[in-house]
Amino acid sequence: MKDRRILKSVFKPVVVVVAAVYFVIDALILAALRPLLKRILHLGLFQWIARWIESLSPYATLALFLVPLIVLEPVKPLGAYLIATEHFVSGSLVLVLGEVLKILIVERVFQIGQPKLMTIRAFAWIHDLVAGWLAWLQALPPWQSVRRSFRGMVQWMRKLIRAARHKRAV
Repeated sequence: MKDRRILKSVFKPVVVVVAAVYFVIDALILAALRPLLKRILHLGLFQWIARWIESLSPYATLALFLVPLIVLEPVKPLGAYLIATEHFVSGSLVLVLGEVLKILIVERVFQIGQPKLMTIRAFAWIHDLVAGWLAWLQALPPWQSVRRSFRGMVQWMRKLIRAARHKRAV
């Protein structure tokens, strides 16, 4: 029993750090892709897909949500492994494409199907657990620091883009 407590006390901070890094990567990529996603989602094809998803039952929506999540989630560790084994270009490509596809598919299915998904008691419980954990994580000072740095970087990039457009117009 004592060994179990020792292992738990050693591994708990490691798990928290790994999870934090994992969610920071997701948040940063999602923030960077959000403007592009808004443009893509106004295409007719995506509006038709949204109507189709809305017509599905809760469990069909759950399957549509889980299958791409299960398939695309392992892409992140694979990309990290490729980068760590000095295959930087292919690892980065796998990481970025996997994240873009995951965000395009999983996030969109979740946004459209969330009311139906939340009628499934187990899904709602897991969602609330993860949302609470994320809220706790996002309230931590390191997360806040990363958010401030990211916002500063975004503002700096916007200034560069405005300056380049102004220079090109002159």
